[in-house]
Amino acid sequence: MKSIKNIGLLIVYCLLSTAYSFSQPAFIKDSLDKYIDREMKRWNIPGSAVAIVKDGKLVVSKGYGVRDISPASSQQIGPVNTTNKVDENTLFQIASNSKAFTATSLALLEYQKRLSLDDKVTKWLPYFKLNDELATREVTVRDLLCHRIGFQTFQSDLLNWNCNLSRKELITNMRNVKPVYSFRAHYGYCNAAFLTAGEIIPAVTDTSWDDFLKYHYFVPLKMNHTSTTYKTIVADNNACKPYSIVDHKLILLPYANVDNLGPAASINSCVKDLANWLMMQLDSGKFEGKQIVPFEALQMTRASNMIVADMNPKNGSNYQMYGLGWFTLDYNGKKIIRHDGGADGFVTTTCFVPQLNLGITVLTNTDVNSFYSALRMQIIDAYMGLPYFNRSERIYKGAAEGTEKENAELNKLREIAGKKTKAALKNEDYTGDYTNTVYGKITIKNENNNLIIHFSHHPQLTGKLEALGDNDFLCTYNIATYGIKKINFNVKDGKLQSAIIRVNDFVDMMDYEFVKD
Repeated sequence: MKSIKNIGLLIVYCLLSTAYSFSQPAFIKDSLDKYIDREMKRWNIPGSAVAIVKDGKLVVSKGYGVRDISPASSQQIGPVNTTNKVDENTLFQIASNSKAFTATSLALLEYQKRLSLDDKVTKWLPYFKLNDELATREVTVRDLLCHRIGFQTFQSDLLNWNCNLSRKELITNMRNVKPVYSFRAHYGYCNAAFLTAGEIIPAVTDTSWDDFLKYHYFVPLKMNHTSTTYKTIVADNNACKPYSIVDHKLILLPYANVDNLGPAASINSCVKDLANWLMMQLDSGKFEGKQIVPFEALQMTRASNMIVADMNPKNGSNYQMYGLGWFTLDYNGKKIIRHDGGADGFVTTTCFVPQLNLGITVLTNTDVNSFYSALRMQIIDAYMGLPYFNRSERIYKGAAEGTEKENAELNKLREIAGKKTKAALKNEDYTGDYTNTVYGKITIKNENNNLIIHFSHHPQLTGKLEALGDNDFLCTYNIATYGIKKINFNVKDGKLQSAIIRVNDFVDMMDYEFVKD
């Protein structure tokens, strides 16, 4: 009788599993693998990983492609090197997806009445100061967590990203940043603000941000491969290598060390672990029946605090807002809660739709693709039953046109530089130390008759200058993330006054004037 009963239970289980499988959209059941493989080739992505959570079940959790395309790891005679394949446990730097963990932590502390999100920042960090005295006095924890302190998007990240300063030094330096906007007047995505918010956690709890996340989320959610430090991803044998694309070719990058921006950007994770984070989000803060985060705290992070943009209703959305560590938008009558992350060689996303009980994460190992966001929306469309169109193909077409235009402009500058065009002054006149109030010091040296920029807070970064005529130069950075940019020197009465430094918008959108010492 016992064996017959077990067989009966097995049959029921199989029938339920089959019914659940058939309940998934055709795109997910029949086309997902083919779609991902095809679009990865289109975007030239070596490796990616995807997880889908639906109705409390893990529908998809798998990797695609390879972690590393270098000959030693991916090319061999004979069978395919399966040891280099991306799997559900492969690590990626998830960058700004870290922000939701930071905001959730502070919402949890408010729920526990250990702080208020409307506390003044100076209550917890007396050394905190902004350029504007009014903002310094009034800025709250909530202001930090919804990007409304007056900074332009990415403002000061020329310094902050991948630099050699401590967390406290970066926070202290915020007083030197002259904000583009008035306090609370405009949305401006700010990594330094999230760093500051995260450093309030040890001020309240006497526990580092890193340990707070480990013991409140990573351990109870069984996020066994997730970490917050540079050294862990560098040492992990199952971690993707980061890549960028220059002149249509994949370029291997060094991992960005953003430990000092931890609360804004330093988490390493995999889709298996992030699926558990999403399950908790979708189950009112519970995971495997245990309450990990009170639902009231999660609700605080999802409430709209700042307008990001009005959207085009023709595309199904009317608005995009920022909660606390999450973007929110309406899409065909449903609320989407998401965040993306971009680091040197990685772009990633986490997303959930509570009304569909649907969670999605997509991780990729190049920083030049929009596939990750296109796939996210492609999956949402499928579960909403919307007509299919290839989002990735459509976005790629526009991106490719933009890239070709940029490359054409860049090639014109390269052609000028290749003619050994002479600058207005001698090489020696451009050398020396230059200082910017926000960044600090750069040094330009004449090395083997080449002008090279050295950055005091980025010892790994250099920029090679090639003359374009007058006092303009083409600057090629040795780390592809920073780009190839036209920079110029200001000269008055024959005397060099300053240098205008630019990097890719991916790092910082602003121009920085460095005054010659």
